[in-house]
Parts: sequence; C-alpha cells; structure tokens
Amino acid sequence: MRDTALLALDAARTFGAAYADVRVGQSRDRAITTKSGKVGQIGAAESTGAGIRVIADGSWGFAATDDLSKEALERAAKLAVAIARSGALAKKADVQLAPERGYQAVWTSPCEIDPFSIPVDEQVALLLKVDNELKRNPDVTLTESSLVFNRTRQVFVSTLGSVIDQTRTTSGAGFAAYCFKDGEIQKRSYPNSFGGQYQLKGYELVRELDLMGAAPRIAEEAAALHAADQCPQGEFPLILDGSQLGLQIHESIGHPIELDRVLGSEANYAGMSFLTLDQVDALRYGSDIVNVVCDATLQHGPGLGTFAFDDEGVPAQSVPIITHGQFRGYMSSRETAAAIGLPHSNGTMRADGWSHIPLIRMTNVSLLPGAQSLDEVFDVPHGVYMETNKSWSIDDKRYNFQFGCEIAWEIRNGKRVRMLKNPSYSGISTEFWNSCEAIANRDHWVLWGVPNCGKGQPEQVMGTGHGASPSRFRNIKIGSAYAG
Repeated sequence: MRDTALLALDAARTFGAAYADVRVGQSRDRAITTKSGKVGQIGAAESTGAGIRVIADGSWGFAATDDLSKEALERAAKLAVAIARSGALAKKADVQLAPERGYQAVWTSPCEIDPFSIPVDEQVALLLKVDNELKRNPDVTLTESSLVFNRTRQVFVSTLGSVIDQTRTTSGAGFAAYCFKDGEIQKRSYPNSFGGQYQLKGYELVRELDLMGAAPRIAEEAAALHAADQCPQGEFPLILDGSQLGLQIHESIGHPIELDRVLGSEANYAGMSFLTLDQVDALRYGSDIVNVVCDATLQHGPGLGTFAFDDEGVPAQSVPIITHGQFRGYMSSRETAAAIGLPHSNGTMRADGWSHIPLIRMTNVSLLPGAQSLDEVFDVPHGVYMETNKSWSIDDKRYNFQFGCEIAWEIRNGKRVRMLKNPSYSGISTEFWNSCEAIANRDHWVLWGVPNCGKGQPEQVMGTGHGASPSRFRNIKIGSAYAG
C-alpha cells in the first residue's frame, strides 16, 4: 500500500500539482441483524482503492480509483489535476493552507479480540439468544438485535513528506424490544438507540455489554411503558442519562463548531451555525461547570472519533471548545484554519473512505466529567429523568431544538417515584447549556458512539464519539412534543 500511494503521489507531481496527498485504503465490514428470532441480515463487504487530492493553479481537485495499477493511478492523478485547473477558472482566491510538517508513523488501534476471528454462526447464535430472552416476556411483540464490525487500514502520503499507516477496528452491538398495545408502540433499546453502543474496540466490546444480562430489564420496561403515566408538561429540573446527553452534545455543540459551516462553505444535512467568528472568547455557551473538548487522542478513550492522524496528515489533538462555560473555538482543517488566521489545523478532517474527499468531522466531542456524585445529580425536590433518544429536531443554525426519549421517571426528593412515557424536552442551545447545574463524576462517564452522522454531497456517513455522564439542567420545558 505504501508503494502504491507513493506511486500516485509521484504522478500527481508529474502532472503539475503544487500540493498533493494520497490515501490508499482497505476496509472490511461485517453486519449481522436478527428480528423476532429470525436472521434479518448477514452482510460482508471489502473495499480497496485510492483517493488523490491536489492543488493546482490555486484550486482543489480530487479523483479516486479502485484500480491500483500504475496506469489507473496515473489517470486518476491526471484527472485530479485537470479538475483543479478547471475549478481555477471560477476561483475567488488561491487556496491557502495552514502550515504542517511531514510525519512518518505506523499506528494500530487497540483490539483485544479480533471480531472477524469469531465465526459468524457464533455471532448469529448470540443475537438469537438475546431475541429469545426478550420474547420470554409475553408482552414483547417485536425484537431486533445487531452486531456491526469494521476494520480499515489506510496509508496516507503527501508532498510534505508524510507516510502514515493507520489501522482502526470498530465494533457495535445492541438490541431493542417493541411492545404494540391499544394502538400504541413503545420501545426500549440497549445500551442505546440507533443500534446500541459503538467504540474503537474489538469483540471485547460485545462481551462487556452483557446483552443477555440486560435483556429481561429492557423487555420489562418496554411492556411497562404502556401502563405508565404520560410525561407531564411544564418547566422542571431535567436529568439526562449519558447516552441522551451524547446526542444533545452532537446536535447543539458538535455540528455548530464545524468551521466550514461557520464560514458558509458547507450546509448539507445540518445547515450552518449560530457560532459566528465574533463569538470566540465572547459567548457564554454554558454554566461555569460546563467543559467540552474535541479530542481525537487515544488517551481520551476508545471513541469512533479516535485516531493518530486525520486525513490531512495532522496529528490527533485535544482541543478546548467550551472552558468553564466560555466558548473557545472550532474544529478546523488546514484551509479553514488559514482562513481565520489560526496557526495550524486542529486535525478534524476525515473521509468515510478512500473514494471521498475529507471534510471537517466531529472526532470525540465530549462533556468532561463533573464533581458530583450520582446521588447529588438526582438531588432535587421534583424533577424528571430521561433515558435513550427516540427523536430529535434542531433548526438549521443549530439553535432551537426538541428531543424525545424512550422512557422517563418522575423524581421526588432524589428518588424515582413513577415511570413516565413519551417524554420530551425543548430549548435553545446556549440557554440549555447555561442551565447545567450538576454533572456526575468520572465513575459515571461513558464515551458513546454515534455511527451514522451524515454530511456532504455526495453523503458521507461517519462515526463520532461523545463522552458524557448523567447531568442536571434547571427549568427546562418538558412534555410538549407528545402531549396527550
């Protein structure tokens, strides 16, 4: 792969690229699903190819090929340069990149158990056992479970002298129980909605999650929701579990800090951003206890946004986004960093494969743990605790939002007193984070994976990470989305 990448790089130089980088990638995927005791899908895929990105005549060009012969690589390099030169006819200014040096590195993510070494039959059998355990509850009418694995090796080379070889293994697992009754559907998911939990790990993640052990409780909750009271409407203290808070971070912090959205060069799927450049070091984004980082380093945890170098060859970094409630900055690329006068990129450019150009993408955007115990987070006279996302909506500036959750409990004097169904909450991003008054400590902090974040046209689907622990917010509008 190294020789292939260098061959493509030499071709780009020969055809006149002032700058070039090449990503040669190999990926392997496996996905298994079951539904109500039957196999739903067993899928496997492999992909190999090269993506060539160049600057010529002050403009970007990109081309990709799944043919790694010398002739095909030269054709792709020639096409990338031709595209750049054609784009230069309409450019407003030459592309400028923040400085970076070349790196020589080989990096492999931690993986205790190779998920592809576990026979498919054994993985299917596990999911069928989970389905059967869920169906032991007679009120459960539909069950779903899934396992998803990926291994990607990528060699990145550039005219800066970088030769970077990275291999990442990710795993995901989860299940859901549905209960249909009296014209209403209730659902409980484990350990999170949208397929479960995803991390930069091997098959050890599946064993850590103990799917079988959690199944009876999830089935019981799905059935019990039908008899639960409707979530009340009003303003209450709101406590969110870590997985729901992870999605809240994703939508109301992660997307608006993408610097290409701020500068107006990207608006697909998630719109643009309310975080204009004058807000840096001026906006009170959250309360004093709110500290958020964008952290791709392995020290932060095994997140879907963890790596050693991004797809521009920039090292992984921990970047302060909100410090004691104060907004500090964005996720950037080499080009957007130069555009606003930053000395360097903070390393958040990623593509979802060799055939796509890299974009600014969330790495692990995380709320750092607080100082409170779990009992202190729940210590309110009257509040509502919500778990597990069911729905979300947010405007195209990432400002006004509404979220629905699968389940909630009324809290009285720090204790759960009754289950509530169809809970929801809404607010304004900055007001919400400024209302944060308690964050549970490191003992309750989890780095959650969001595997399905979409961006760009053509669409790229990327995995991101969001660390969070249960947290409390004061005077939140609750209950209006699913009011009975």
